[in-house]
Order: sequence, then C-alpha cells, then structure tokens
Amino acid sequence: MAAADAAGAVEIRGALARLRRVTGLPVAFGGLVEPGRQRMRISELSGAATFALRGLAVTSGNGLGGKAVALARPCAVSDYSLSRQISHEYDAAVAEEGLRSVLAVPVVVRRRVRGVLYGALRTAQPLGDRTLNAAVGVARDVEQSLVVGDEARGLLTAARPQAGGGSAAGWEQVREAHAALRALAPRITDPGLRAELLAACGLLTAGRAVPELSLAPRELDVLTCVAAGATNAAAAERLGLRPETVKGYLRSAMRKLGAHTRGEAVVAARRAGLLP
Repeated sequence: MAAADAAGAVEIRGALARLRRVTGLPVAFGGLVEPGRQRMRISELSGAATFALRGLAVTSGNGLGGKAVALARPCAVSDYSLSRQISHEYDAAVAEEGLRSVLAVPVVVRRRVRGVLYGALRTAQPLGDRTLNAAVGVARDVEQSLVVGDEARGLLTAARPQAGGGSAAGWEQVREAHAALRALAPRITDPGLRAELLAACGLLTAGRAVPELSLAPRELDVLTCVAAGATNAAAAERLGLRPETVKGYLRSAMRKLGAHTRGEAVVAARRAGLLP
C-alpha cells in the first residue's frame, strides 16, 4: 500500500469512530477510492456484526456509496433494500449485515472524491438533517487531514533532492522546505507520516556542525519560522499558537543559544546544526 493510501486508511478508521459518536449511528464503515479507478473499496468497519461489507468494491454510480462518489455529494436512504433512488448491486452484503437506513458521505479533496464514509441503522427510518450534517462534518475533518498529508508528502519530495545541494539558492529552498515541514508536523494525525516528516527535518540539517545544545521541539519550530523571515504574529498563525506563546518560546531559545537578537539566534542555531 502506498504511503498516501496507508495514511488515508488511518484517517478513515479514526473518522468512523467519530461518526458513530457524533451521529449516534451504531454502524459505520468506509474506504478510499482506488487511484485511477472509478470505484472505492470498503476497508474499514466500526460496529459491524459481520464481515459481509469488508473488501466490497463499490463502482461509481452503483448503490448508495457509488451514487455519492458519482455525484460528489452526501446521499441517504431510509430503507436500503426498498429504495428506488439507488441501484441494488450490493443488497446481499447490506442485508447480511442487517442494515436498513444508510447514509453515505463522500470525502472530496481538490474536487476529487477520495473516499466515502457510511453510517447506518438496523431499522428503517428517516435520517434527519442533524444526523447528516454531523456526518458531513466528520468528512470535512478527513478532507482537511488529507490535504495536510498531501502537502507534507509534496514537501518531502521537493526537499529530498535539494538536501545535498550546496548553492545559495539550493540552501534557500532547503530552508523553506524545512520551515514548512516543521510547521506541518504538529497538524499531522498519522503518527507514521509525522515521524517521517520530523526525520526529514533531521536529514535537512544533517552534515552540519554537531549540535552542542538542544532546543525543545516548539522552540525549534518558532526559530525555524523566524529564520524564514516570519514575524511573531505570522509564526503564531502558521503554528497554531498565540503570539505571546511564540514570544515565550523565542525568548527561551535565545537564552539557550546565548543570543540577544532574533538574527543572532538564527545564526547560532545554524552554527550548532539545529537549522539548515
């Protein structure tokens, strides 16, 4: 499984638990759209009594989930097996799990459907707007996480070829990538991808002077933003912190580095091998 697919599966798995919690629906399941294909595969189940739905390949346009993929919008039915709003290729699996009322919400990133989240009841009854809106909110959270993951992988790809570059322009690109990666890392929910990002940050400073001191992760995050030219307010927005908190981290970093100004702190950190 590709790194992006693995990270997406982690996001879907976590989203199903949230979907059940915020909607009160007892069953949730979902999966990702297969790259380059017009179908999604149900890979994650939460609250299911059987494995009838696991691995089910849902073609775009078919069934409730396929309709959600084709239209790129949420769909719901109050009684799956009797609904005239959908086709019925997957009735057997749905009936084996005992599902009646079902909703399907697409996960859309940059106008492309990346996955589908389902929620279901084992009784036939309308699913109200509140339930559907709550499910859509969970899907929006997944979309944001996937966007962040895409950005992170793009930065990793862009940074790696530059890591060995010695030109001034090359080092500026490395420093920009380093700052972006440090800012993104705390927003990554997938622990594997977050660890990869932080490891890449380490590689971007590898080969520099051996550090004789260390900074706390957030101190280094703030100093990385400062090195990229960010003001305290801009660093706060980028890192999701309050400006006062940024000032505190910066003061602490300057004290550890023996610096009296922001510029001195950046120079000292680079000499110590803490920044590229």
